[in-house]
Amino acid sequence: MSEESVMGGDCCLLTTGELVPGDVIATGLDSWYVVVRTAPASEARTRLLLRPLRGGPDQERLLARRDRQVVRVGRVDPAGATGSEAPGGVRRRVVVTGLGALTPLGADVPGLWQGLLAGRSAVGLVTGEAFEGLPVRLAAQVLLDPADLLPRPLARRLNRSAQFALLAAREAWRDAGLDPAGTGASGLLPTRTGVSLGTITGGAPVLVEAQRRLEERGPRAVSPFTAPMIVPSSAAAQISLDLDIRGEASTLVSACASGTEAVGHAVDRIREGHVDLVVAGGTEAVITPAILASFAAMRAVSLRNDDPGSASRPFDAERDGFVLGEGAGVLVLEAEEHARARGARIYCEAAGWGLSADAFHMVAPEPAGRGIEAALRAALADADATVADVVHVNAHATATVEGDRAEARALRQVLGVHTPDVPVTANKGALGHLQGGAGGVEAIATVLALRDGLVPPTAGCDDVEDGIALDVVRRCPRSLPLDGDIALSNSFGFGGHNAVLAFRSIG
Repeated sequence: MSEESVMGGDCCLLTTGELVPGDVIATGLDSWYVVVRTAPASEARTRLLLRPLRGGPDQERLLARRDRQVVRVGRVDPAGATGSEAPGGVRRRVVVTGLGALTPLGADVPGLWQGLLAGRSAVGLVTGEAFEGLPVRLAAQVLLDPADLLPRPLARRLNRSAQFALLAAREAWRDAGLDPAGTGASGLLPTRTGVSLGTITGGAPVLVEAQRRLEERGPRAVSPFTAPMIVPSSAAAQISLDLDIRGEASTLVSACASGTEAVGHAVDRIREGHVDLVVAGGTEAVITPAILASFAAMRAVSLRNDDPGSASRPFDAERDGFVLGEGAGVLVLEAEEHARARGARIYCEAAGWGLSADAFHMVAPEPAGRGIEAALRAALADADATVADVVHVNAHATATVEGDRAEARALRQVLGVHTPDVPVTANKGALGHLQGGAGGVEAIATVLALRDGLVPPTAGCDDVEDGIALDVVRRCPRSLPLDGDIALSNSFGFGGHNAVLAFRSIG
Protein backbone atom coordinates (compact mmCIF):
# COMPACT_ATOMS: atom_id res chain seq x y z
CA MET A 1 0.00 0.00 0.00
CA SER A 2 1.43 3.39 -0.95
CA GLU A 3 1.56 6.39 1.37
CA GLU A 4 -0.86 8.24 -0.88
CA SER A 5 -3.50 5.52 -0.57
CA VAL A 6 -3.11 5.42 3.21
CA MET A 7 -3.34 9.19 3.51
CA GLY A 8 -6.48 9.12 1.44
CA GLY A 9 -8.34 7.37 4.27
CA ASP A 10 -10.02 8.78 7.36
CA CYS A 11 -8.14 9.63 10.54
CA CYS A 12 -8.84 8.83 14.14
CA LEU A 13 -7.09 9.39 17.47
CA LEU A 14 -5.84 6.50 19.59
CA THR A 15 -3.66 6.42 22.65
CA THR A 16 -0.30 4.73 22.32
CA GLY A 17 -1.52 1.85 24.49
CA GLU A 18 -4.30 1.13 21.97
CA LEU A 19 -2.05 0.80 18.91
CA VAL A 20 -1.60 -2.59 17.26
CA PRO A 21 0.77 -3.79 14.49
CA GLY A 22 -0.43 -2.59 11.11
CA ASP A 23 -1.69 0.81 12.29
CA VAL A 24 -0.33 3.75 10.27
CA ILE A 25 0.46 6.69 12.52
CA ALA A 26 1.68 10.26 12.10
CA THR A 27 4.53 11.22 14.43
CA GLY A 28 5.17 14.64 12.89
CA LEU A 29 4.44 16.72 9.81
CA ASP A 30 4.41 14.39 6.76
CA SER A 31 6.08 11.62 8.81
CA TRP A 32 4.07 8.42 8.55
CA TYR A 33 5.07 5.09 10.08
CA VAL A 34 3.68 1.56 10.18
CA VAL A 35 3.52 0.02 13.64
CA VAL A 36 5.50 -3.22 13.37
CA ARG A 37 5.47 -4.27 17.01
CA THR A 38 4.26 -2.97 20.37
CA ALA A 39 5.39 -4.00 23.83
CA PRO A 40 4.76 -2.63 27.31
CA ALA A 41 7.94 -1.00 28.59
CA SER A 42 6.40 -0.30 31.99
CA GLU A 43 2.98 0.41 33.47
CA ALA A 44 3.16 3.95 32.12
CA ARG A 45 5.08 3.55 28.84
CA THR A 46 4.85 1.59 25.58
CA ARG A 47 7.73 0.57 23.31
CA LEU A 48 6.94 0.86 19.59
CA LEU A 49 8.88 -0.53 16.64
CA LEU A 50 8.03 1.73 13.69
CA ARG A 51 8.80 1.38 9.97
CA PRO A 52 8.86 4.57 7.81
CA LEU A 53 6.25 4.34 5.09
CA ARG A 54 8.56 6.13 2.64
CA GLY A 55 11.36 3.65 3.36
CA GLY A 56 14.36 3.75 5.67
CA PRO A 57 15.56 1.95 8.78
CA ASP A 58 13.12 0.87 11.46
CA GLN A 59 12.97 3.00 14.59
CA GLU A 60 12.16 2.33 18.22
CA ARG A 61 10.10 4.84 20.21
CA LEU A 62 9.33 4.83 23.93
CA LEU A 63 6.11 6.78 24.57
CA ALA A 64 3.67 7.34 27.42
CA ARG A 65 0.74 4.93 27.17
CA ARG A 66 -1.77 7.78 27.16
CA ASP A 67 -0.09 9.81 24.40
CA ARG A 68 -2.60 10.35 21.59
CA GLN A 69 -1.55 9.48 18.02
CA VAL A 70 -3.13 10.33 14.67
CA VAL A 71 -4.00 7.00 13.04
CA ARG A 72 -5.14 6.49 9.46
CA VAL A 73 -7.98 4.02 9.06
CA GLY A 74 -6.96 1.23 6.70
CA ARG A 75 -4.29 -1.05 8.10
CA VAL A 76 -1.09 -2.20 6.40
CA ASP A 77 0.72 -5.54 6.56
CA PRO A 78 3.81 -4.62 8.64
CA ALA A 79 5.99 -7.24 6.94
CA GLY A 80 5.29 -5.78 3.51
CA ALA A 81 5.33 -2.10 4.37
CA THR A 82 8.82 -1.62 2.94
CA GLY A 83 9.23 -4.93 1.17
CA SER A 84 9.99 -5.73 -2.45
CA GLU A 85 7.24 -3.31 -3.42
CA ALA A 86 8.32 -0.10 -1.75
CA PRO A 87 6.03 2.96 -1.43
CA GLY A 88 4.72 3.98 -4.82
CA GLY A 89 5.11 0.42 -6.20
CA VAL A 90 8.88 0.69 -6.82
CA ARG A 91 10.99 -2.39 -6.09
CA ARG A 92 13.36 -1.96 -3.16
CA ARG A 93 16.88 -1.26 -4.44
CA VAL A 94 19.88 -3.07 -2.91
CA VAL A 95 23.35 -1.52 -2.77
CA VAL A 96 26.86 -2.60 -1.74
CA THR A 97 28.34 -0.57 1.11
CA GLY A 98 31.17 -2.72 2.51
CA LEU A 99 33.82 -5.19 1.30
CA GLY A 100 36.09 -7.60 3.17
CA ALA A 101 38.42 -10.36 1.99
CA LEU A 102 41.15 -12.70 3.16
CA THR A 103 42.77 -14.42 0.15
CA PRO A 104 46.03 -15.90 -1.11
CA LEU A 105 46.81 -12.45 -2.56
CA GLY A 106 46.58 -10.65 0.77
CA ALA A 107 44.99 -10.16 4.16
CA ASP A 108 42.46 -7.56 3.04
CA VAL A 109 40.61 -6.09 0.06
CA PRO A 110 43.43 -3.69 -0.99
CA GLY A 111 45.85 -6.63 -1.07
CA LEU A 112 43.41 -8.66 -3.18
CA TRP A 113 42.80 -5.84 -5.64
CA GLN A 114 46.44 -4.86 -6.03
CA GLY A 115 47.42 -8.47 -6.66
CA LEU A 116 44.69 -8.91 -9.29
CA LEU A 117 45.60 -5.70 -11.10
CA ALA A 118 49.27 -6.78 -11.12
CA GLY A 119 48.34 -10.14 -12.63
CA ARG A 120 50.22 -11.89 -9.84
CA SER A 121 49.74 -15.61 -9.23
CA ALA A 122 49.51 -16.75 -5.60
CA VAL A 123 49.87 -20.45 -6.45
CA GLY A 124 52.72 -22.36 -4.82
CA LEU A 125 53.72 -25.80 -3.59
CA VAL A 126 52.23 -27.08 -0.35
CA THR A 127 54.77 -28.48 2.08
CA GLY A 128 54.70 -30.92 4.93
CA GLU A 129 55.10 -34.65 5.43
CA ALA A 130 51.38 -35.31 4.86
CA PHE A 131 51.60 -33.95 1.31
CA GLU A 132 54.68 -35.95 0.33
CA GLY A 133 54.04 -38.44 -2.44
CA LEU A 134 50.87 -36.79 -3.75
CA PRO A 135 50.65 -36.48 -7.54
CA VAL A 136 49.52 -32.88 -7.07
CA ARG A 137 51.09 -30.52 -4.54
CA LEU A 138 49.80 -27.22 -5.98
CA ALA A 139 47.58 -24.82 -4.04
CA ALA A 140 46.95 -21.13 -3.47
CA GLN A 141 47.22 -20.73 0.29
CA VAL A 142 46.52 -17.79 2.56
CA LEU A 143 50.02 -17.14 3.82
CA LEU A 144 49.12 -15.81 7.26
CA ASP A 145 47.51 -17.88 9.98
CA PRO A 146 44.06 -16.39 10.66
CA ALA A 147 44.24 -17.74 14.20
CA ASP A 148 47.03 -15.25 14.89
CA LEU A 149 44.61 -12.37 14.20
CA LEU A 150 41.99 -13.57 16.70
CA PRO A 151 42.02 -13.95 20.49
CA ARG A 152 43.30 -17.43 21.30
CA PRO A 153 40.13 -18.63 23.10
CA LEU A 154 38.01 -17.63 20.11
CA ALA A 155 40.40 -19.07 17.50
CA ARG A 156 40.34 -22.46 19.27
CA ARG A 157 36.57 -22.66 18.82
CA LEU A 158 36.57 -21.88 15.08
CA ASN A 159 37.64 -23.96 12.10
CA ARG A 160 39.97 -22.29 9.58
CA SER A 161 37.13 -21.51 7.16
CA ALA A 162 35.12 -19.76 9.89
CA GLN A 163 38.23 -17.81 10.92
CA PHE A 164 38.59 -16.55 7.35
CA ALA A 165 34.92 -15.61 7.20
CA LEU A 166 34.91 -13.77 10.52
CA LEU A 167 37.95 -11.67 9.64
CA ALA A 168 36.53 -10.81 6.21
CA ALA A 169 33.16 -9.91 7.77
CA ARG A 170 34.83 -7.62 10.28
CA GLU A 171 36.69 -5.82 7.48
CA ALA A 172 33.49 -5.44 5.44
CA TRP A 173 31.63 -4.16 8.51
CA ARG A 174 34.27 -1.50 9.17
CA ASP A 175 34.42 -0.62 5.47
CA ALA A 176 30.67 -0.01 5.54
CA GLY A 177 31.22 2.60 8.27
CA LEU A 178 29.68 0.44 10.99
CA ASP A 179 30.86 0.18 14.57
CA PRO A 180 33.04 -2.90 15.24
CA ALA A 181 31.09 -3.38 18.47
CA GLY A 182 28.10 -4.60 16.44
CA THR A 183 24.65 -3.61 15.25
CA GLY A 184 23.44 -1.84 18.37
CA ALA A 185 26.57 0.31 18.58
CA SER A 186 26.12 1.17 14.91
CA GLY A 187 22.59 2.44 15.47
CA LEU A 188 21.08 -0.52 13.59
CA LEU A 189 18.24 -2.72 14.77
CA PRO A 190 19.82 -6.17 15.31
CA THR A 191 16.56 -7.85 14.29
CA ARG A 192 16.64 -6.08 10.89
CA THR A 193 20.10 -7.43 9.95
CA GLY A 194 21.21 -10.78 8.60
CA VAL A 195 24.04 -13.07 7.52
CA SER A 196 24.06 -15.09 4.29
CA LEU A 197 27.18 -17.19 3.76
CA GLY A 198 28.16 -19.84 1.26
CA THR A 199 30.50 -22.77 1.84
CA ILE A 200 30.87 -26.36 0.67
CA THR A 201 32.44 -28.46 3.38
CA GLY A 202 32.62 -26.04 6.31
CA GLY A 203 34.72 -27.71 8.99
CA ALA A 204 35.25 -31.11 7.34
CA PRO A 205 39.05 -30.94 7.87
CA VAL A 206 38.35 -30.71 11.62
CA LEU A 207 36.61 -34.08 11.46
CA VAL A 208 39.64 -35.59 9.70
CA GLU A 209 41.91 -34.27 12.45
CA ALA A 210 39.55 -35.57 15.15
CA GLN A 211 39.63 -39.04 13.59
CA ARG A 212 43.45 -38.96 13.49
CA ARG A 213 43.63 -37.99 17.18
CA LEU A 214 41.13 -40.66 18.12
CA GLU A 215 43.15 -43.37 16.39
CA GLU A 216 46.55 -42.21 17.64
CA ARG A 217 45.82 -40.98 21.17
CA GLY A 218 42.35 -42.12 22.16
CA PRO A 219 39.02 -40.35 22.83
CA ARG A 220 40.36 -37.92 25.45
CA ALA A 221 42.49 -36.28 22.74
CA VAL A 222 39.44 -35.25 20.70
CA SER A 223 38.64 -31.55 21.17
CA PRO A 224 35.28 -30.71 22.82
CA PHE A 225 34.91 -28.03 20.14
CA THR A 226 34.89 -30.61 17.33
CA ALA A 227 31.11 -30.99 16.95
CA PRO A 228 30.25 -27.26 16.61
CA MET A 229 33.30 -26.69 14.39
CA ILE A 230 32.37 -29.26 11.75
CA VAL A 231 28.91 -27.95 10.86
CA PRO A 232 28.89 -25.85 7.64
CA SER A 233 26.78 -23.16 9.34
CA SER A 234 29.40 -22.41 11.99
CA ALA A 235 30.92 -19.50 10.02
CA ALA A 236 27.57 -17.73 9.57
CA ALA A 237 26.73 -18.36 13.22
CA GLN A 238 30.01 -16.87 14.41
CA ILE A 239 29.55 -13.72 12.31
CA SER A 240 26.08 -13.37 13.81
CA LEU A 241 27.51 -13.70 17.32
CA ASP A 242 30.40 -11.35 16.68
CA LEU A 243 28.37 -8.52 15.13
CA ASP A 244 25.15 -9.01 17.15
CA ILE A 245 23.16 -9.85 14.00
CA ARG A 246 19.82 -11.27 15.14
CA GLY A 247 17.49 -11.12 12.14
CA GLU A 248 18.71 -14.28 10.44
CA ALA A 249 21.87 -16.28 9.71
CA SER A 250 21.70 -18.52 6.64
CA THR A 251 24.18 -20.92 5.05
CA LEU A 252 24.01 -21.81 1.35
CA VAL A 253 25.64 -25.02 0.09
CA SER A 254 25.62 -25.31 -3.71
CA ALA A 255 29.12 -26.56 -4.56
CA CYS A 256 31.28 -23.86 -6.13
CA ALA A 257 28.26 -21.59 -6.67
CA SER A 258 27.67 -21.36 -2.91
CA GLY A 259 29.15 -17.89 -2.30
CA THR A 260 27.34 -16.38 -5.27
CA GLU A 261 24.04 -17.92 -4.23
CA ALA A 262 24.53 -16.53 -0.73
CA VAL A 263 24.91 -13.00 -2.10
CA GLY A 264 21.86 -13.46 -4.32
CA HIS A 265 19.83 -14.81 -1.40
CA ALA A 266 20.77 -11.70 0.57
CA VAL A 267 19.56 -9.46 -2.27
CA ASP A 268 16.18 -11.17 -2.18
CA ARG A 269 15.85 -10.97 1.60
CA ILE A 270 16.47 -7.23 1.53
CA ARG A 271 14.19 -6.64 -1.45
CA GLU A 272 11.37 -8.53 0.21
CA GLY A 273 11.63 -6.42 3.35
CA HIS A 274 12.68 -9.17 5.76
CA VAL A 275 15.88 -7.31 6.68
CA ASP A 276 17.56 -3.99 5.82
CA LEU A 277 21.21 -5.06 5.86
CA VAL A 278 22.97 -8.40 5.22
CA VAL A 279 26.58 -9.53 5.56
CA ALA A 280 26.93 -11.91 2.60
CA GLY A 281 29.62 -13.89 0.80
CA GLY A 282 31.53 -17.16 0.88
CA THR A 283 34.39 -18.97 2.60
CA GLU A 284 36.40 -22.18 2.30
CA ALA A 285 39.54 -23.84 3.70
CA VAL A 286 40.06 -27.35 2.34
CA ILE A 287 43.71 -27.57 1.32
CA THR A 288 44.26 -31.01 2.82
CA PRO A 289 46.04 -34.13 1.53
CA ALA A 290 42.77 -36.03 1.15
CA ILE A 291 41.07 -33.27 -0.85
CA LEU A 292 44.10 -32.79 -3.12
CA ALA A 293 44.34 -36.53 -3.68
CA SER A 294 40.64 -36.79 -4.51
CA PHE A 295 40.77 -34.02 -7.11
CA ALA A 296 43.91 -35.56 -8.59
CA ALA A 297 42.11 -38.89 -8.86
CA MET A 298 39.36 -37.11 -10.83
CA ARG A 299 42.02 -35.61 -13.14
CA ALA A 300 40.44 -32.22 -12.47
CA VAL A 301 43.52 -30.33 -11.22
CA SER A 302 46.68 -29.06 -12.85
CA LEU A 303 49.77 -31.26 -12.68
CA ARG A 304 52.31 -28.44 -13.14
CA ASN A 305 54.17 -29.11 -9.91
CA ASP A 306 57.35 -27.87 -11.57
CA ASP A 307 55.83 -24.49 -12.49
CA PRO A 308 53.36 -23.42 -9.78
CA GLY A 309 53.14 -19.77 -10.82
CA SER A 310 51.81 -20.74 -14.24
CA ALA A 311 49.66 -23.69 -13.18
CA SER A 312 46.24 -21.99 -13.13
CA ARG A 313 45.52 -20.95 -16.74
CA PRO A 314 41.86 -19.96 -17.36
CA PHE A 315 40.89 -19.97 -21.07
CA ASP A 316 44.50 -20.68 -22.05
CA ALA A 317 45.22 -23.13 -24.85
CA GLU A 318 47.59 -25.10 -22.56
CA ARG A 319 45.39 -25.31 -19.46
CA ASP A 320 45.24 -28.69 -17.74
CA GLY A 321 42.95 -28.23 -14.74
CA PHE A 322 42.23 -25.98 -11.78
CA VAL A 323 44.34 -25.22 -8.71
CA LEU A 324 42.82 -25.50 -5.25
CA GLY A 325 42.69 -22.29 -3.21
CA GLU A 326 41.30 -21.01 0.08
CA GLY A 327 39.94 -17.79 1.54
CA ALA A 328 36.82 -15.70 2.10
CA GLY A 329 35.05 -12.74 0.54
CA VAL A 330 32.24 -10.82 2.26
CA LEU A 331 30.05 -7.90 1.17
CA VAL A 332 27.70 -5.69 3.16
CA LEU A 333 24.44 -5.28 1.25
CA GLU A 334 21.75 -2.79 2.22
CA ALA A 335 18.46 -1.38 1.10
CA GLU A 336 19.40 1.86 -0.63
CA GLU A 337 17.15 4.03 1.52
CA HIS A 338 18.68 2.45 4.63
CA ALA A 339 22.22 3.15 3.42
CA ARG A 340 21.44 6.75 2.47
CA ALA A 341 19.64 7.40 5.74
CA ARG A 342 22.83 6.60 7.66
CA GLY A 343 25.08 8.42 5.18
CA ALA A 344 26.89 5.30 3.97
CA ARG A 345 29.34 5.28 1.06
CA ILE A 346 27.82 3.23 -1.79
CA TYR A 347 30.00 1.19 -4.16
CA CYS A 348 27.31 0.11 -6.62
CA GLU A 349 23.89 -1.51 -6.88
CA ALA A 350 23.44 -5.26 -6.44
CA ALA A 351 20.98 -5.13 -9.30
CA GLY A 352 19.94 -8.75 -9.75
CA TRP A 353 20.90 -12.37 -9.97
CA GLY A 354 20.00 -15.57 -11.78
CA LEU A 355 19.94 -19.29 -11.00
CA SER A 356 19.64 -22.44 -13.06
CA ALA A 357 20.44 -26.15 -12.92
CA ASP A 358 22.03 -28.18 -15.72
CA ALA A 359 20.39 -31.50 -14.79
CA PHE A 360 23.15 -33.12 -16.82
CA HIS A 361 26.02 -34.66 -14.80
CA MET A 362 27.41 -34.61 -11.26
CA VAL A 363 30.81 -33.16 -12.21
CA ALA A 364 30.81 -32.34 -15.93
CA PRO A 365 29.22 -29.16 -17.33
CA GLU A 366 26.47 -29.38 -19.92
CA PRO A 367 28.62 -28.99 -23.08
CA ALA A 368 26.43 -26.47 -24.89
CA GLY A 369 26.26 -24.23 -21.82
CA ARG A 370 22.46 -24.09 -21.84
CA GLY A 371 22.19 -23.98 -18.05
CA ILE A 372 24.80 -21.25 -17.81
CA GLU A 373 23.01 -19.30 -20.52
CA ALA A 374 19.74 -19.56 -18.59
CA ALA A 375 21.37 -18.17 -15.42
CA LEU A 376 22.96 -15.29 -17.35
CA ARG A 377 19.64 -14.34 -18.95
CA ALA A 378 17.85 -14.61 -15.61
CA ALA A 379 20.37 -12.26 -13.95
CA LEU A 380 19.96 -9.65 -16.69
CA ALA A 381 16.19 -9.88 -16.50
CA ASP A 382 16.24 -9.58 -12.71
CA ALA A 383 18.44 -6.48 -13.04
CA ASP A 384 16.07 -5.02 -15.67
CA ALA A 385 19.07 -4.87 -18.02
CA THR A 386 19.88 -5.88 -21.58
CA VAL A 387 23.05 -7.30 -23.10
CA ALA A 388 23.84 -3.81 -24.44
CA ASP A 389 24.24 -2.67 -20.81
CA VAL A 390 27.00 -5.22 -20.01
CA VAL A 391 30.49 -3.71 -19.74
CA HIS A 392 32.33 -6.57 -18.01
CA VAL A 393 32.11 -10.25 -17.09
CA ASN A 394 34.05 -11.84 -14.24
CA ALA A 395 34.08 -15.42 -15.50
CA HIS A 396 33.96 -18.58 -13.40
CA ALA A 397 36.65 -20.07 -15.68
CA THR A 398 38.42 -22.63 -13.50
CA ALA A 399 40.95 -23.64 -16.21
CA THR A 400 39.32 -27.01 -16.88
CA VAL A 401 39.05 -27.66 -20.60
CA GLU A 402 35.32 -28.40 -20.88
CA GLY A 403 34.23 -26.00 -18.16
CA ASP A 404 35.85 -22.99 -19.80
CA ARG A 405 34.46 -23.98 -23.20
CA ALA A 406 30.89 -24.35 -21.91
CA GLU A 407 31.03 -20.94 -20.21
CA ALA A 408 32.45 -19.28 -23.31
CA ARG A 409 29.69 -20.79 -25.47
CA ALA A 410 27.02 -19.51 -23.09
CA LEU A 411 28.52 -16.01 -22.95
CA ARG A 412 28.72 -15.78 -26.74
CA GLN A 413 25.14 -16.98 -27.04
CA VAL A 414 23.88 -14.37 -24.57
CA LEU A 415 26.05 -11.40 -25.58
CA GLY A 416 25.62 -12.03 -29.30
CA VAL A 417 26.95 -9.16 -31.45
CA HIS A 418 28.17 -7.41 -28.28
CA THR A 419 30.61 -10.25 -27.44
CA PRO A 420 33.72 -8.52 -28.87
CA ASP A 421 32.95 -5.37 -26.88
CA VAL A 422 32.78 -6.95 -23.40
CA PRO A 423 36.10 -7.44 -21.55
CA VAL A 424 36.24 -10.73 -19.64
CA THR A 425 38.55 -11.67 -16.78
CA ALA A 426 39.02 -14.80 -14.65
CA ASN A 427 40.39 -14.32 -11.14
CA LYS A 428 41.24 -18.00 -10.61
CA GLY A 429 44.44 -17.56 -12.61
CA ALA A 430 45.74 -15.51 -9.67
CA LEU A 431 43.82 -16.99 -6.73
CA GLY A 432 43.25 -20.60 -7.64
CA HIS A 433 39.75 -21.94 -7.07
CA LEU A 434 38.49 -20.85 -3.64
CA GLN A 435 35.55 -23.28 -3.83
CA GLY A 436 32.73 -21.92 -1.63
CA GLY A 437 34.74 -18.73 -1.12
CA ALA A 438 35.14 -18.03 -4.85
CA GLY A 439 31.76 -16.36 -5.40
CA GLY A 440 32.21 -13.83 -2.60
CA VAL A 441 35.77 -12.90 -3.58
CA GLU A 442 34.98 -12.64 -7.28
CA ALA A 443 31.91 -10.53 -6.53
CA ILE A 444 34.21 -8.11 -4.68
CA ALA A 445 36.54 -7.98 -7.70
CA THR A 446 33.55 -7.22 -9.92
CA VAL A 447 32.41 -4.40 -7.63
CA LEU A 448 35.92 -2.92 -7.61
CA ALA A 449 36.10 -3.11 -11.41
CA LEU A 450 32.99 -0.91 -11.55
CA ARG A 451 34.39 1.44 -8.90
CA ASP A 452 37.74 1.98 -10.60
CA GLY A 453 36.69 1.47 -14.21
CA LEU A 454 39.40 -1.19 -14.57
CA VAL A 455 39.32 -4.89 -15.48
CA PRO A 456 42.24 -6.89 -14.00
CA PRO A 457 44.16 -9.22 -16.34
CA THR A 458 43.71 -12.98 -16.31
CA ALA A 459 46.87 -14.38 -14.75
CA GLY A 460 48.15 -17.52 -16.46
CA CYS A 461 46.34 -16.89 -19.74
CA ASP A 462 49.08 -16.42 -22.32
CA ASP A 463 47.30 -17.63 -25.45
CA VAL A 464 43.51 -17.86 -25.50
CA GLU A 465 42.35 -21.20 -26.87
CA ASP A 466 41.01 -21.06 -30.41
CA GLY A 467 37.25 -21.18 -30.27
CA ILE A 468 36.85 -19.40 -26.92
CA ALA A 469 36.16 -16.21 -28.92
CA LEU A 470 35.88 -13.88 -25.93
CA ASP A 471 37.77 -10.66 -25.26
CA VAL A 472 39.84 -12.09 -22.40
CA VAL A 473 41.87 -9.35 -20.69
CA ARG A 474 45.53 -10.40 -20.41
CA ARG A 475 48.88 -9.05 -19.26
CA CYS A 476 47.70 -5.64 -18.01
CA PRO A 477 44.48 -4.01 -16.74
CA ARG A 478 41.95 -2.66 -19.21
CA SER A 479 39.57 0.30 -18.89
CA LEU A 480 35.87 -0.49 -18.88
CA PRO A 481 33.85 0.47 -21.96
CA LEU A 482 32.12 3.84 -21.67
CA ASP A 483 28.69 2.62 -22.77
CA GLY A 484 26.77 0.48 -20.28
CA ASP A 485 26.70 0.00 -16.53
CA ILE A 486 26.28 -3.73 -15.76
CA ALA A 487 29.03 -6.15 -14.65
CA LEU A 488 28.34 -9.86 -14.24
CA SER A 489 29.99 -12.32 -11.85
CA ASN A 490 29.62 -16.02 -12.72
CA SER A 491 29.84 -19.11 -10.50
CA PHE A 492 29.11 -22.72 -11.47
CA GLY A 493 29.43 -25.85 -9.37
CA PHE A 494 29.43 -29.63 -9.35
CA GLY A 495 25.96 -31.00 -9.94
CA GLY A 496 25.10 -28.26 -12.44
CA HIS A 497 24.55 -25.37 -10.00
CA ASN A 498 24.70 -22.11 -11.98
CA ALA A 499 24.52 -18.66 -10.35
CA VAL A 500 25.18 -15.20 -11.80
CA LEU A 501 25.23 -11.82 -10.04
CA ALA A 502 24.57 -8.53 -11.83
CA PHE A 503 26.05 -5.31 -10.39
CA ARG A 504 25.20 -1.84 -11.69
CA SER A 505 27.38 1.25 -11.34
CA ILE A 506 25.81 4.25 -9.66
CA GLY A 507 26.82 7.61 -11.15
